[in-house]
Amino acid sequence: MGKITINGNEYEFKPGQTIIEVATENGLDIPHFCWHPSLSVSGNCRMCLVEVEKMPKLVIACSTYAAEGMVVNVNSEKSVDARKAVMEFILINHPLDCPICDEAGECKLQDYTFSHSVGESRFVEEKQHKNKRVQLGPRIIFDGERCISCSRCIRFSAEVAKKNQLTFVKRGDRVTINTFPGESFDNNYTLNTTDICPVGALTSKEFRFKSRVWEMSSTDSICIGCSRGCNTEIWVRNNEVLRLTPRNNPGVNSYWMCDKGRLETFKEINDVESRIEGSFVKEHDKLVKHDLLKSITKITEILKSYKASEIAFVASAYETIEDNYALLKLAKSLNIENIVLAEHKLPGDFDDILLTEDKTPNYNGAKLLFPNYIDILALTENINNGKIKAALMLDSHFKDEKVIEALSKLKDLVVFATNKNKVTELATVLLGISTYAEKNGTFLNGFGVLQRIKPAVATEEMDRSLDNLSESRWDKFGTKFDRWMKGKKYDVKPSWKLITIISGSLKVKFNFNMAEEVFNEASNNIKPLNGLDYDVISDKGVKLKF
Repeated sequence: MGKITINGNEYEFKPGQTIIEVATENGLDIPHFCWHPSLSVSGNCRMCLVEVEKMPKLVIACSTYAAEGMVVNVNSEKSVDARKAVMEFILINHPLDCPICDEAGECKLQDYTFSHSVGESRFVEEKQHKNKRVQLGPRIIFDGERCISCSRCIRFSAEVAKKNQLTFVKRGDRVTINTFPGESFDNNYTLNTTDICPVGALTSKEFRFKSRVWEMSSTDSICIGCSRGCNTEIWVRNNEVLRLTPRNNPGVNSYWMCDKGRLETFKEINDVESRIEGSFVKEHDKLVKHDLLKSITKITEILKSYKASEIAFVASAYETIEDNYALLKLAKSLNIENIVLAEHKLPGDFDDILLTEDKTPNYNGAKLLFPNYIDILALTENINNGKIKAALMLDSHFKDEKVIEALSKLKDLVVFATNKNKVTELATVLLGISTYAEKNGTFLNGFGVLQRIKPAVATEEMDRSLDNLSESRWDKFGTKFDRWMKGKKYDVKPSWKLITIISGSLKVKFNFNMAEEVFNEASNNIKPLNGLDYDVISDKGVKLKF
């Protein structure tokens, strides 16, 4: 490996690396707008100009390759003056939209104006006016005046989304971005451009004007839209999820996520009408809300009323390894061998970027715990022929009428669910459970990577501060009298906790108080998980060896 000196410190570099790549790899910040580590180099913003010894002029760090013995000065007088000139040039026609711009608070232009600009403008002429509020596609709004022509969105469309839909039109100070004639900026990855846009030129139609970034808390999590398990951040204000954004993980999803996962996987969390709170017991063909003790007592009676061979437990590819492990332990305690696990695939709904046919986040994790499971069709047959008379279900995501009809024939049905659906209507006992955004746990994605989820939304039994949930400025400084501190908290518990309570009622008590304790026991008993804990999994996950 060669060696390069940047700001007086020596660093090693790999052949083919540029100056900015070496700097970024070693934690050094070279200001830039157009460069992105997962896109090709365009070199058109000129913000990354640096001084290199023995070179007659300043060079751009994004396209200049590191060389043996090269000496780079990022903060020389020439470099600093050049950055100030670039900033002055970019700001000449930029509108003062910060008070109403969605990007405010996470805007590179704001940050660099503060850090690298002269603080005043010599420009007294009328600014160039361009089209604002342009709908480039069904999910993207474009503001031509805010655009600094970095070309990130154009390169993303062509190189990552593989849909060459955007281009520059016009020239000089009139240049702007538009779709090719007859095209709409409509593919399953368009909203990634709102993440990589360094200013507020591209905004999400869904999230537009909903919140300031400092009003929201941000929590590392995993997308549950498919088995890819894209790393995400959940943004919450007033205990309501407002948006999801991708989190960089080179081994899973890089910097990206699909629009389906971004828009469709959190709405059920906020859906007050369909969320199931507390517990219900069926009386006279109607589900009646009861306290948890009565519901648990009823579940205990059901499990004691049938032979082990007449009961089926339905595991869930939507629930965490911890939830499914608690179910496995309860099944073993009661000698129940009829374990069902259903695939939820959508044939043909996949691509060669991120999206997979398996629409669950943890099918591999459930399969790891239940290698000898039976599928949902076998359960349907066993119910229809009278072999199975009762079931306890962690998975209620069934729409097939044949499955629904079979479940309706059960004498007793215990259902754990987050939201109402056709299966919950059939329940003898219904328990409301935490969504993936309300609990700790782990998912094993379709490619063998074990990853963590953390609670972003507080439930009734949680406190955002005491339970170490991420906090926004509003959360930190608000009081119980402030309206932004009165968000809805649901009366729900994680599945593993409810199963632990059931085990105590059945006199086979599990000693689980935290999700981490469930995982630690699972890691001791399940070979591929041996030696793992939450600290080892960390924020990038662990590739399992089978």
